[in-house]
Amino acid sequence: MRENLTRREAARLITAGAGGLLLPSGAARAQAANESSAMLMRAIPSSGEKLPMIGLGTWRTFDVNLTSATRKQLEEVLSLLAKLGGCLIDTSPMYGRAEQVIGDLTAALGIREKLFFATKVWTQGKQAGIESMKRSMARLRAERIDLMQVHNLADVSTHLATLREWKAQGRIRYIGITHYESGAFPDVEKILRREKLDFLQINYSLMEREAEKRILPLAQERGVAVIVNRPFGGGDLFERARAKELPDWVTEFDCRSWAQFFLKWIIAHPVVTCVIPATDKPRHLEDNIQGGIGRLPDPRARQRMVEVVSSF
Repeated sequence: MRENLTRREAARLITAGAGGLLLPSGAARAQAANESSAMLMRAIPSSGEKLPMIGLGTWRTFDVNLTSATRKQLEEVLSLLAKLGGCLIDTSPMYGRAEQVIGDLTAALGIREKLFFATKVWTQGKQAGIESMKRSMARLRAERIDLMQVHNLADVSTHLATLREWKAQGRIRYIGITHYESGAFPDVEKILRREKLDFLQINYSLMEREAEKRILPLAQERGVAVIVNRPFGGGDLFERARAKELPDWVTEFDCRSWAQFFLKWIIAHPVVTCVIPATDKPRHLEDNIQGGIGRLPDPRARQRMVEVVSSF
């Protein structure tokens, strides 16, 4: 992977150097600064469309009553996501009021067109699935959903048939499946092998590395984009890192916090398309976004990162 990154960086440096011959030195420096602060992006294999590599999860964090205080706080989170280069927001009807809150706030902020909405169907039966998806679209105030996923493989064959119909009709752009437990990977693998999917969402982190064995290689083989949930191991990684000092060598890949450490390790895997840390705090959103900016660890650095966490 590092070889590929180096080639891209070299190409970018060559282009910047050529531009520098034509631009005043101050403009050239400004251009370089803008490029170095841009969110890293990765292509969706089935379409080539590029997505920013850090998105936003909403489990628990957006299942709230919109008081004046929570509205202001969550509006700031969503505004920062769009301003700092993120776009994918992942939610589900399973997440209580989250879909409604996202729909209300993004409409009020006028940022819907900047965002990539991913939600889910989580029920049994074809008609129940259709009604659930219609409710999700109404709550999100979206005439079309960017990504609809079968949540936790619930009645997966039934719903995938409907999703294909809706995709053909233009009601959704991409289809996928999700799970958050490694114990479900055998079933995930079977579905990946037999179905044509655009996306797979699974758990993967420095605490939950099982996806590396078979799921991520299979997703690459099948041309499926990968969204990563539980990037902090359900928060357990922060507990383990509490009072621990960040190694000084992580500055080699522009890492300045434990959140960035955990996120950069994930997105440095070449098969990962986007990771979706959940937060309702603007300062945490900004920290997370920085995990998708700048250099990424090479394979050797990633192994050192595994060793660091294993030593906690």
